Amino acid sequence: MQILSDGMVGANFRAAMRKFPATVTVITAVKDGIDHGMTVTAVTSVSMDPPSLVICLNSKTLLHEMLLCQPDFAVNVLSHAQRPLSEAFAGKVEPHARFGLANWRRHEAGMQLLDDANANVVCRRMAAVPYGTHTLFIGQVVHATVAPSTIPLIYEDARYCVSQPAA
Repeated sequence: MQILSDGMVGANFRAAMRKFPATVTVITAVKDGIDHGMTVTAVTSVSMDPPSLVICLNSKTLLHEMLLCQPDFAVNVLSHAQRPLSEAFAGKVEPHARFGLANWRRHEAGMQLLDDANANVVCRRMAAVPYGTHTLFIGQVVHATVAPSTIPLIYEDARYCVSQPAA
């Protein structure tokens, strides 16, 4: 086995992670009456008992700071038709204008839920685990809805994709 330099390990790891297809989500939160959201692909389930998931956020982001200060957040799973929304929440549109690009409704906990999302999952933060440049936020699910029939938006190898059933 060849020992790689730290730079090579990082480059190879980045290339390997691009091969991990991920569902595209927009995480939303509200603090002091200000809504914010960000496109995130680092989301996965943790447990069914209690129902919970984890999101991973860079510690330099505004959303990261918001989730350290208040406990509630929503995961809005995008459908294949919502690529422009993903790009907007990834930074192509200023934060104050992003929520004007689609229909949203306010959850009783305060954050915005995307009306025509593939799914909406509202969580209460139960833990925040810092690691390297990111923090893993573990959220216990307090509310979830699923659209009857949509195709999720997937991100793989630096491009948007949709899933297809295997032959």
